[in-house]
Formats: sequence, C-alpha cells, structure tokens
Amino acid sequence: MRLITLGTRSGPNPTVGRAQNSNLLIVNGTYYLIDSGDGVVRRLTRAGVRIRDIGRVFITHAHSDHTGGLPSLLQVQFDANRTSKVEIYGPPGTDILTRAIMAYLNVNSDIRTSEGTQTQPARDMVVSHDVGTGVIYRDGNVTVTAVENAHFHFAPGTPAYGRFKSYAYRFEGAGRSIVLTGDTGPSDAVTKLAEGADLLVSEVNSPEEAKARRIRNGDWQQLTPAEQAAFMRHMTEEHLTPEEVGKMAQSAGVKKVVLTHILATSDPNDDYSRFAAGVRKYFAGEVVIARDLMEF
Repeated sequence: MRLITLGTRSGPNPTVGRAQNSNLLIVNGTYYLIDSGDGVVRRLTRAGVRIRDIGRVFITHAHSDHTGGLPSLLQVQFDANRTSKVEIYGPPGTDILTRAIMAYLNVNSDIRTSEGTQTQPARDMVVSHDVGTGVIYRDGNVTVTAVENAHFHFAPGTPAYGRFKSYAYRFEGAGRSIVLTGDTGPSDAVTKLAEGADLLVSEVNSPEEAKARRIRNGDWQQLTPAEQAAFMRHMTEEHLTPEEVGKMAQSAGVKKVVLTHILATSDPNDDYSRFAAGVRKYFAGEVVIARDLMEF
C-alpha cells in the first residue's frame, strides 16, 4: 500500500507550486483516488500514473478545491477510450455533483461520437454513489470505512442544509491502515476512526493566518461584519489547528502524521515547519509537512 500526496494546497484560490487537494492510494497495483482538486491530472501525469486505469474515486466533500479537477480527470479518461465504469463514492451530494460534471462532459462526448472517433458515450462511463457511513467499499485489496466529520454546519433554511455532508475515510489493506481526515474541525468520530492507524493524513489550518491572507489580498475589507464573523467561525470550528491535530493523533495512537491541505501564506520559502512544531506539542510520533508528489 503506497500513498502519493498529489495535491497539498487548500482552496479556493490556485497557487504556483502546489495543486489543490488530492491523494492517490496504490494497493497491489490498483489505483484509488481520494479527492480530485484542481491540478490533479498534471500531478498524476508527473507521477507516471496511467490515468485511464483509475477506476475508483472517493470524494470527502463537495468543496471546489477537492473536486475542481474531476471534470478534467474524467475527460482524459473518456479521450483515452476507457470502457469500464469509473465508480465515484462520496457523501450525500456526490451524485448531484457528478451529474453536473457529466452534463458538461456530454457536450464533447456527443461531438466525438458523432465524428466517429469515439464509440462509447461519456455518460456510460461513470457511476456515482451517495454513501452512508460505516464500511462503504470493499474489494480484494482494501476495506474503506467512512465517518461524518465536523466540516459542515449549515443553518436551517440555507441552500445546503440537509443536502450535503463531509466525510473522513480509513483505508485498510495489505497489512496497513491509512486515515484521511478530509476537511474537518475537532471530531471524536474522526479520532476514533484513526485509532491505531499507521498513517494519519490530516488537514491543518491557522485561522489567524487565513484572515491575514485575506487582509493582504484586499478582500477581507470587502466583507460585511457578518461575513467576517462567519469566515472566522468556519476556520475555527470546521478546520484543525496544528495543536488540535496533535491531540487527535496522540489520542488515536497513530504512528505517523502527514499534514496536507496547506493554506497559502506570504512565505516565499513555502515553509510550514511551525505547523509541525504545533503538532509535536501533543504528539510524540513522526510529523511530515506534505508536498505534492511525496510518497508514503
């Protein structure tokens, strides 16, 4: 079981040097893609992965920095004449998202099939699944377990209320266990999911640095006081500080922590050693700041 951190940047804005969130698990030569942020196709190409052979995709949640590369991924697979189904699994909202993507892809598909250069329509290539929690997938290589995490808290009456959820996943197989938190705030469910894992791949965040970035970019000043308060609540309650990652990892007894979903800052050296230091205040094991195309 090998994990490649394809994209390690949080969203929503793209940056130079890091693609947005995506990870590739390889078990006995079979590919399992977890999230598909912007830039995933180029990262897969750099990793030497035959994109046509990716048949299982797991989405943690429907934010654009975790799904923005999915249209390109499926388009490349269609153009490469993939004939077997691409199975997409994720929390409620995944099927809505996939159908919207397919509406876009079907335009090119109809053109290509009409030209005679393709014979199988793109609409026949993809199957999406809104799944619940617990064991959501199993084959001869892996067992995948999902829990709802603490990333989404929608107020009644808002467009997303009751429609969308956010998951963390545990992959077990080949004598190894890997847990990916997805985006989450502190969560007992995710801590329990991670118990005894060989590898915890966790998001990490700094609310104050996120605010400072928006001030620096000039868009913080354009927000209303209510929007500013909502942003800080989201960053504080629905993401993890380094210290919170450390407490989770120590409580769960994981062997190693990999920090990803790194927010963009003004640091020209892209240095996030301070985040690792925050985790180490509470966690005694190894901590790694992920970069694109690292392998674990």
